[in-house]
Amino acid sequence: MANKLKKILKKKGGRDNAGRVSVQHQGGGSKNFLRKIDFKREKENIVGTVRAIEYDPNRNVQIGLIYYSDGEKRYILLPLGLNIGDQIVSGSDVEVKLGNCLPLSGIPIGTPFHNLELSPGRGGQMLRSAGTMALILSKEAGMAQIKLPSGETRFFSLLCKATIGQLANTDQKLKKLRKAGDSRHRGIRPTVRGVAKNPHSHPHGGGEGRSGIGMPGPKTPWGKPARGKKTRKRVKYSDKFIIKRRN
Repeated sequence: MANKLKKILKKKGGRDNAGRVSVQHQGGGSKNFLRKIDFKREKENIVGTVRAIEYDPNRNVQIGLIYYSDGEKRYILLPLGLNIGDQIVSGSDVEVKLGNCLPLSGIPIGTPFHNLELSPGRGGQMLRSAGTMALILSKEAGMAQIKLPSGETRFFSLLCKATIGQLANTDQKLKKLRKAGDSRHRGIRPTVRGVAKNPHSHPHGGGEGRSGIGMPGPKTPWGKPARGKKTRKRVKYSDKFIIKRRN
């Protein structure tokens, strides 16, 4: 194994560059390595062979170690059904086969795929968690209409690349954390209810005995609305690509 495929994952414990806690409930966790995943799949027309299927502690889907014919090794997200010894390739005119990466223009309508680019050449940014996949509904005027797992339907450029197949570990959502230590191993610290704190620490805090929050709706520790408030920008560049929202 080439050492450059892995490096120690540096932990910050939810703290910013000033050492102050900026994200609550983070800290501790098991020491682990960060695997460098090839999301771009830029080694075009070079055949790779799956030599190992490995566990990645930083994501909920397994990864595959690929040995390319030119001697280079890389990790990719493992599609469901891809086994050791199978061959994959990336390119603009490659076969539509499990594990192959190609532009949306070459993927037939109704074929499941994952690791989708938001813009051409940027590398896969969507559909990267366990069991996810998307489908092309139609193609027109250089754009593909895609239905995402969230239920949202939107346009993507036909030049954006994606990888054929559904991601593995489809039973991930059925897994339960059996003890508090399962969360601590993942770097998740305990969460304390706001009503159990004092008024200095949380807007919900204070009062004699058990008391409600005493306000129309729940708030964050910084006094912002905690539920129901829309956080998406009112005017965003990608609004024009969204056909149907997930809600």
